[in-house]
Amino acid sequence: MQRLLFVTGFVGLALTIASAQGDPAARARNLHKQVPLIDGHNDYPWALLGLDPGRDFAKADIAGSVKQLHTDIPRLRQGGVGGQFWSVYVPSTMQGKEAVRATMEQIDIVHRMTQRWPAVFGAARTAADVERVFKNGRIASMIGMEGGHSIDSSLATLRMMHALGAGYMTLTHSLNVPWADAATDKPILGGLSGFGEEVVHEMNWLGMLVDLSHVSPDTMEDAIRISAAPIIFSHSSAKALCNVPRNVPDHILQMLPKNGGVVMITFVPGFISQAVADYGTKSAEAQQSFRAQFPNNDAYVGTATERWRADNPEPRATLSQVADHIDHVRKLAGIDHIGLGGDFDGITSLVEGLEDVSKYPDLTAELLRRGYTDQDIKKILGQNILRVMRGAEQVSAALRKKRGPSTATIAQLDNAR
Repeated sequence: MQRLLFVTGFVGLALTIASAQGDPAARARNLHKQVPLIDGHNDYPWALLGLDPGRDFAKADIAGSVKQLHTDIPRLRQGGVGGQFWSVYVPSTMQGKEAVRATMEQIDIVHRMTQRWPAVFGAARTAADVERVFKNGRIASMIGMEGGHSIDSSLATLRMMHALGAGYMTLTHSLNVPWADAATDKPILGGLSGFGEEVVHEMNWLGMLVDLSHVSPDTMEDAIRISAAPIIFSHSSAKALCNVPRNVPDHILQMLPKNGGVVMITFVPGFISQAVADYGTKSAEAQQSFRAQFPNNDAYVGTATERWRADNPEPRATLSQVADHIDHVRKLAGIDHIGLGGDFDGITSLVEGLEDVSKYPDLTAELLRRGYTDQDIKKILGQNILRVMRGAEQVSAALRKKRGPSTATIAQLDNAR
């Protein structure tokens, strides 16, 4: 009898191992248990504000299913998420003190979230923090600022945002800031100004990751050239596959091996599929045409635009196309320079097969089917961004031995008022 139990147990174990080795879905789930999947960008804090102006978690309790969102705790667990940079986005139309205040209110959401669900989330500032929190079975929670407008051209404000937990800052959002050009605005500076360069230097000193999603190619080049630490793109994809301003050109991808940075591939359909991007352009043109015909009739413009969209259904981006972007970055930059940045709860349309945070293992399985090794997958899931974080920490430690915080102002460096 004991022998029979032994044989039965051995066969069961063998079948489990074989399944994990052969079935991409089983292998994917296993890999998500071994290393933290660290996503570079999730807009849950802004989505919460949309559900409740008072930012009351009870109005959108993510401990259970929240159908209005792409993110809740059960789906984070199902998706094998081990670390998350929570975006503390505020619109780039906000300026000055208003943007600073709004950003601090967004940061407060992340702090309160980790305090409300301490068994699920653990605050993390360093790569070691992430690994410790993940080892304890929790989700490492980090903060990413989305746009330099949030510091109101003040290095002191930048330092205080970092003190509150901001681990990266995207240099711009959709509009230029006084010291850096954005990808989706008319270029003014041709990249970074003198003060913009000082912002990058101060972020290096702080150990804060320099995020180049949303910035112009000239700003990308300037930042990569002067940054002493590896940079990131927290939520961008490959411009060669989807020609939109928000994606990363090939010549920038080829600069990453020397810098050590990482492109965290995003799941925004209009940045993944050229057909979806082109549809967005045509839809906007149709709306503009209706508005030109009836400039004082918003109701008609809205109805006509909806009718146009009903007659011209939007195409869908697919999980396979997301994997194509990963393939492209691997080809040009290498496996060490890829991560994931879904932009969940910051997008209105979704990639087919990647509809919420529970779906990451499906992308992992697709990469395994394409021949990516377990070690390749581990790098993409989290090891690459952890290496970048360690690199920034090491640069910061070295710089802090050489100098203190910068007292430079935009008025001094750019002759700005």
